[in-house]
Amino acid sequence: MGVQYEELILTALLAAKRAGEAILDVYGSDFAVEHKDDKSPLTLADKRSHEIIMDVLEQTITVNNGTVPVLSEEGRGIPFDERKEWEYFWLVDPLDGTKEFVKRNGEFTVNIALIRNRKPVLGIIYIPVKDVFYFAAIDFGTYKLENSESLFDNLSIKELLNKSQRLPLANNDKSSFTVIGSRSHTSEEFTEFVKLLNEKHGKVEFISSGSSLKLCLVAEGIADVYPRFGPTMEWDTAAGQAIVEQAEGSVMDIQTREPLRYNKEDLLNPFFIVSGQDVCLD
Repeated sequence: MGVQYEELILTALLAAKRAGEAILDVYGSDFAVEHKDDKSPLTLADKRSHEIIMDVLEQTITVNNGTVPVLSEEGRGIPFDERKEWEYFWLVDPLDGTKEFVKRNGEFTVNIALIRNRKPVLGIIYIPVKDVFYFAAIDFGTYKLENSESLFDNLSIKELLNKSQRLPLANNDKSSFTVIGSRSHTSEEFTEFVKLLNEKHGKVEFISSGSSLKLCLVAEGIADVYPRFGPTMEWDTAAGQAIVEQAEGSVMDIQTREPLRYNKEDLLNPFFIVSGQDVCLD
């Protein structure tokens, strides 16, 4: 992993931590809920997190001596004619799981990914309520950090890794094939998929979770598969895909069986399946 990526991952971790602190300030208050054009909820926490992450990434990050642009869910209006020329860019969801935030169940995250030539090469997912980070970069591996007090401005990558766990966990005691699904979204296709897995693997355990936590739990080895038969956007999956792929898993388009790609003209993802290390679905 090159020096530039080391700097990028440390800066992105600090950006996510600061954003998470702002989110928790709102979480503990009597916040108002607005709704976007697609009827999805929007809170002050989304806005504050977006502003903090944009401020950190736009001012401090360079790759090959150039400023890296940022595409965020809360600032998505950049024309395709402009962004199609990007080699590198940050892809950010400042608050993934706003529905979970509104329900106050704690299952929401901050997602920051670095895309290079349409592929996620770095990913950070922060769970503010649990104070847990998942992070990864290409040729670097995937790690879990359970105490953000370990993060400070002059932290080295060596110190960071000494405080973190490499994923997937080698001593996972899971005895059955486990499927993870959305806490807020279900579908007939998902039910049929689980039925087919039951026929192949015997009894299949089902667990549910909100936001991009589902990808993290596959990377960790707690879940084997996460099938998604519903709409998601690129910022929902990019950081999680980097985390899963660097833990030897995959995030595949259901139709093409190819990895999800980013910076498309239409930022909507196809349906996909997330599989953990050594999981075969054929």
